[in-house]
Amino acid sequence: MDDFYQAFENKFRGDRELIKNRLSVYLRFIQPLKSLYPDSPVIDLGCGRGEWLELLGEYGGFTPRGVDLSEAMLDNAKAQGLVVEQQDALVCLKALPDGSQSIVSGFHIAEHLVFAELQTLVSEAHRVLRPGGLLILETPNPENIIVGTTDFYRDPTHLQPLPPDLLEFLAAYAGFCRGKIIRLQEPYDLERHGQVTLLNVLDGVSPDYAVVAQKQADSTTLALFDPPFDDSYGLTLSALATRFNQEQNNRVAQVDARYRELAEGHGHLSEQLHRLDESHQGLVLRLQDLEQQTIAALAREADMLSSKSWRYTQVLRRIANWFRARDK
Repeated sequence: MDDFYQAFENKFRGDRELIKNRLSVYLRFIQPLKSLYPDSPVIDLGCGRGEWLELLGEYGGFTPRGVDLSEAMLDNAKAQGLVVEQQDALVCLKALPDGSQSIVSGFHIAEHLVFAELQTLVSEAHRVLRPGGLLILETPNPENIIVGTTDFYRDPTHLQPLPPDLLEFLAAYAGFCRGKIIRLQEPYDLERHGQVTLLNVLDGVSPDYAVVAQKQADSTTLALFDPPFDDSYGLTLSALATRFNQEQNNRVAQVDARYRELAEGHGHLSEQLHRLDESHQGLVLRLQDLEQQTIAALAREADMLSSKSWRYTQVLRRIANWFRARDK
């Protein structure tokens, strides 16, 4: 199973640089900890290949350590020179002293735990964190319909999807003073207000999310973290559905306006055709009248040609025609 899961992760999770790039979103949140706690110890639960540990090492100012149950994953992390060990996440947390960590993180571990274990993990994280310290838990986002109905169950070790507000409440219940839902990995063009299709509503919601929860500290310390906590992140299902609905309404309005425009044009055309029809009818009546006049004239001429007087004067007309031709 260990080798299978490593191969599975390599195929479906992405390469190291991709994951590190995705994880960089959290650097804004952790930056103030560098000045608050110069040593800043970090425990990463279910560290896997160790991308987060590697990123923290490159960022500087932190002392990261990871634990995982997968020996194959840990071998990958050790090959990068990272500090990791094979250990259960809850066992590791319970062994840590109170207030000993600046960050407790777990990326795509929450969905592998039964709820009671997850609740214990969050509670233990609150205990071991220093004032102002951060808990970061990232997991698949079931608000994304494709993720919640299909992609989540591709991983045979996943137990159940976790709605964002449930994980946020779990942190608040454990005593964290504030939490932030960060929706992640949504399509860039869609996030930038591109056109929304029905398919986007189904699969365009941020496919992952994280809850970043902070332990209570004095107001001056907490204020250092306000900018990232005050921002909004990612795409929700309601936001995409609302945009889709608005765009459909706009399209209907455009079609309706075009129909009205065509109907108005059709009205003008009908009016012109009606006038042409009236003109045509008048012309037909005039032609019929002219035809009757022509028939009457032809009849009169025929009557004249067949009369006795016309025949009797025929010799005189010939003589007159002869004189006219001679004079020419």
